[in-house]
Amino acid sequence: MTLNPVTINRTEVEERAYLEDVKEVLRDALHQIDARVRRYAQEVQEQKAYSWEHRADMDHVEKIATRQSIEQAVATGEAATAAKRRINKLISSPYFGRVDFIGVGHGSPMLPVYIGVHAHYDDVLGRSVVFDWRAPISSLFYDFETGPARYPSPAGDVSGEIALKRQYRIRDGRLEFMLESGLNIIDDVLQEELSRASDDGMKTIVATIQRDQNAIIRNEHADVLIIQGVAGSGKTSIALHRIAFLLYRFKDSLTSSDILIISPNRVFADYISNVLPELGEEAIEQIGMETLADELLDHKFRFQTFFEQTATLAEKDDEEMRRRISFKSSPEFVRRIDDYAEHVERQCFVAKDLQVRRRPIPAWSIQEAFDKNRGIGATERIARVVDAIEHKIGIYYHFDLTTAERATLRTTVRQMYRQSSLRETYKNLFEWVGQPDLLRSAAKGRLEYADVFPLIYLKMRLEGLRTERGTIKHLLIDEMQDYTPVHYAVIAGVFRCKKTILGDANQAVNPYSASRAEDIQRVLRQATCVKLSKSYRSSFEIMQFAKGILPDPDLVAIRRHGEAPQVLMCRNKEEELGKIGETIDGLSGAGHNSLGIICKTQKQADRIFAALRDAGHKPHLLGAGSDSFRRGVVVCTAHMAKGLEFDQVVVPETSDGNYDTAMDRNLLYVACTRAMHKLVLTFTGQPSRFVPPTSIAAAEGRGARPIQQ
Repeated sequence: MTLNPVTINRTEVEERAYLEDVKEVLRDALHQIDARVRRYAQEVQEQKAYSWEHRADMDHVEKIATRQSIEQAVATGEAATAAKRRINKLISSPYFGRVDFIGVGHGSPMLPVYIGVHAHYDDVLGRSVVFDWRAPISSLFYDFETGPARYPSPAGDVSGEIALKRQYRIRDGRLEFMLESGLNIIDDVLQEELSRASDDGMKTIVATIQRDQNAIIRNEHADVLIIQGVAGSGKTSIALHRIAFLLYRFKDSLTSSDILIISPNRVFADYISNVLPELGEEAIEQIGMETLADELLDHKFRFQTFFEQTATLAEKDDEEMRRRISFKSSPEFVRRIDDYAEHVERQCFVAKDLQVRRRPIPAWSIQEAFDKNRGIGATERIARVVDAIEHKIGIYYHFDLTTAERATLRTTVRQMYRQSSLRETYKNLFEWVGQPDLLRSAAKGRLEYADVFPLIYLKMRLEGLRTERGTIKHLLIDEMQDYTPVHYAVIAGVFRCKKTILGDANQAVNPYSASRAEDIQRVLRQATCVKLSKSYRSSFEIMQFAKGILPDPDLVAIRRHGEAPQVLMCRNKEEELGKIGETIDGLSGAGHNSLGIICKTQKQADRIFAALRDAGHKPHLLGAGSDSFRRGVVVCTAHMAKGLEFDQVVVPETSDGNYDTAMDRNLLYVACTRAMHKLVLTFTGQPSRFVPPTSIAAAEGRGARPIQQ
């Protein structure tokens, strides 16, 4: 083996030779694992055969010991198989970075630190050939350039100097390029990566993590971390990498089963599902907010979904519905529910003096027992009041109740309790606040979505919530802007654990119920908020265009230049459909993999999908029932597109009559910021007032005309 500990590779030729040596070390490790797996398999087979042949002669203890031995061998074999998968990935791409660090007090440079997605320690060499990107020493690569640097260790910070820093791209075991510089070389690789076509799902970013992103990923102290990130800032990817880091950092106390992700929809859940497995961690359970709500309501209520609420608002401008949503999405509404819950508590139980065997039980004592048992269901609460009375009888009067006396006492106490059903109690809330018109049913008698979490919160205040989710140790919430203060009040009560919460207020598809980071901090008072202002997804030209739709002074677009967005005026719907078809036809020729045709409403998406299919194209349609992300041409709404990205995006029907409300403006912004490399808007008649004052081209290409504002 030629991995000389003293060698510091200086040239590309030496680096290529070193790469081959590392791959040889990894292949040797792979052969050893294969031999161990075969040995474990043989041992399991022999033990099973022995157990079967001697089953009549074995006593109970020996059977248990044999079974445990088999289970241990199987578990060891599974661990070896997992190690084999990691090494196979390393052989394809062993590392992506290197730093040469000279610690203070060292007379000579330490060994070069090669950094990869996974670590590999070689027993023969007695050292780490590759360090995990999450290891403390790997922070040198992300946080420092050549010159003075430091990294944390169990004994404290280790200070020194980075003498050399390199970055590599290795694919299929081949070194495609290496960069070396005293500047931030990650930026160079980042630009190259961002220019590439999109993939089937969200990609890992370990090779291009920026310094501010690394600080968020490695933050292990915040109980609640809120990440406010502009469109394309990589906040979801950063949050997932943070989860991977925490699983590495706290591997003895935190496992994938201890973590839960609240995801906006099943398509998005599928889109991000490969990130953690690519980082060597097990997949984590994801649920939607509606699924959680159904669990907390014991599956007893039918209600509208957030998707349906948004679709209704997008399809018809219902001022009264907007007013209902806005009222129930305010921090003030949470306080009104709190006050109302106190009112219900005072009204629902009227304690009275009792006598048991002519011994007095004063009303104040019964009321005290009732007040001490808040937040549980009525039946359990009454039972506890009866237990408290019986306990006091034993202390003060020195006798035990008979079965009949206990039953009589329970009946008497139950008669003091006068609370209505949860549905009726919630209805009375709006009578109590003097606005009964704020409660309306959705289609088919269901609750409006805006009422779901206020109802849960009232239930939590009056009865408590039964849930098995209380064992979760870390909660990740994406698209934080879509959840109201009352959502977070419920979440605070159900999940008493650490949290990572992320989103962007400017990407709220329903601005009438949107939350900003400050709103969330008012509920989760211990929260720490960090901001990500740099946008990486879209070209500079696309992001400047998007900022014209919805100005965001915090957004800084990365200077990756590309094609200017096109705003195409069409004479009619047929011509507009033809322009969309031309964009589809040119997709592969541009070297791109994905095209999102992003509509305002699901009805528009359904219609355009059918027309494109009839024209001979093969698009995929995403809707409320979709559960997976599809590569190629996708037709969907802006709501469904949140969190996704496409090489190219077409936003059809961007006329002033279609995009003209505050909600429409947000939807248009979300749609445009899904585009990585190319953005096309089409319209007939007059363009939306939200389209930036630029130039538009007639669809037949006769030149540019100024937009009439």
